[in-house]
Amino acid sequence: MGREAICQCDWGGAKSNTKALLETSELILRGEIRKKIPFAALKEVEAKAGCLCFTVDGERVQLFLGKDQSARWAAAINAGPTPLAKKLGISDQTIVRTIGDTSDEALQSALAQAAKISAMNPSLIVACVDTSESLYAAVRKAESQLAKAVPIWLVYRKGPGHALNESMIRSALLPAGLVDTKVASVSATLTAIRFNLRRTK
Repeated sequence: MGREAICQCDWGGAKSNTKALLETSELILRGEIRKKIPFAALKEVEAKAGCLCFTVDGERVQLFLGKDQSARWAAAINAGPTPLAKKLGISDQTIVRTIGDTSDEALQSALAQAAKISAMNPSLIVACVDTSESLYAAVRKAESQLAKAVPIWLVYRKGPGHALNESMIRSALLPAGLVDTKVASVSATLTAIRFNLRRTK
């Protein structure tokens, strides 16, 4: 899901500024109040008076996100996690080309929903990369299909301390005429960013 906001948090009467991140299946708070809360633990979720309101273990919590953002976050939490296959655009009609090590369990489950895994005539490419070298190699392998407007998901490791991050991937691909169009959390350790060939007039 990948939404984030800097806001005030009132947790059971204790107020502080926090960075709130709405992920695929959990809400993360960073700052003076640090929490990682699965959606299943969030009760009585609603948007009210510009706040995202909920309870956790009987404690009342408010995030002051503003009217529109509170409504969107409440709707996303109440709807529950979006299946990974749907986030990636994989259905029983999709032919997926895979590049690199796709052995992550969550990713394998999503790929199992595809019509076929094949390098021939794919409608989507999923490439797992962990270094600049593997990133460039994946793009070279997919070059002819990218030229035909087939989108590519680049799957890489979450968090700091890894050889690749979102900024580095964008910096490498934007000059090549590829533009990022979507991000998605894949699993506890992996995230992904989708690129398409930039449209020309």
